[in-house]
Amino acid sequence: MSHNSFGHLFRFTTFGESHGPAIGCVVDGCPPLIPLTEAEIQADLDRRRPGQSRYTTQRQEPDTVRILSGVFTEADGIQRTTGTPIGLLIENVDQRSKDYSEIAAKFRPGHADFTYDAKYGIRDPRGGGRASARETACRVAAGAIARKILPGCRVRGALVQMGPHRIDRANWDWDEIDRNPFFCPDAKAAALFAEYLDGIRKAGSSIGAVIEVVAEGVPPGLGAPVYGKLDSDLAAALMSINAVKGVEIGAGFGAAELSGEANADTMRIGNDGRPIFASNHAGGILGGISTGQPVVARFAVKPTSSILTPRETVDRFGNETEILTRGRHDPCVGIRAVPVGEAMVAIVLADHYLRHRGQVG
Repeated sequence: MSHNSFGHLFRFTTFGESHGPAIGCVVDGCPPLIPLTEAEIQADLDRRRPGQSRYTTQRQEPDTVRILSGVFTEADGIQRTTGTPIGLLIENVDQRSKDYSEIAAKFRPGHADFTYDAKYGIRDPRGGGRASARETACRVAAGAIARKILPGCRVRGALVQMGPHRIDRANWDWDEIDRNPFFCPDAKAAALFAEYLDGIRKAGSSIGAVIEVVAEGVPPGLGAPVYGKLDSDLAAALMSINAVKGVEIGAGFGAAELSGEANADTMRIGNDGRPIFASNHAGGILGGISTGQPVVARFAVKPTSSILTPRETVDRFGNETEILTRGRHDPCVGIRAVPVGEAMVAIVLADHYLRHRGQVG
């Protein structure tokens, strides 16, 4: 199986399966002399960690990260990157492989079971194996390192829609995200999400969500035409996340409803002599290159495929059958996708920052 790596100058490769002994990644291209500790990476992993509320899978994984290589503690007591590959390991401690024994030969509708089997002739049915969202913990770990490469840049994400229910953007408060289990910036919407998802969860079903990631402090000039566009790399990064079915930048699909006059982000000269924009329909990117405005991306996550409702399917022997999925699953996988989306945006920005730095010298 190839294509387990992402990035160019800042590049990471993940390994491991959902029910294997461990997962992990190797981060290559991180510059030397950047202070880095396990605790800093752990802080981001704890935001993605399962089992923290009744609205996520109850799999109890501490997601404790170990740095295996690529750092050195100097005489001043500060641990810094050495410029060599950074190896990260996260042990799996709460696998319940028996939960999948009844469906080992059956294909879950909406899951990667059939396609993995069709491509490789073999698959790991335990939690989806390599197709499991468990792999995204590695992305979050890599993203924690990427954040430290970006000077003055802040990457934050929020859940802005669950099923048909959207937040009221007039209520947007970044501080509210840490006060509810949904990473929601609207307190009223978070209360609605709680009631709504309780019903979904008790019915043994699932629902999708939309996540918005905003990167502030991005300098102008990141990205390159024609096939190294910042927005195309962001789209690829976000589409690579499990269960993501759509990505948009700035106004996105909404731009199709705007006139040219309404969509154009008009410009004037600010007091510092630099251009300022009256709006940001472009999402901080023009011609594939950052403008200096906040980079704004949204992605849609489909409902979790593993649900308790019986569904028609087939097995790998060509028999028609029915399936229902037992075990522990997220009723809305979009919740824990928020820190994953942040990580992937940070990784792309770090990669493009290093590319740009190499260009300007």
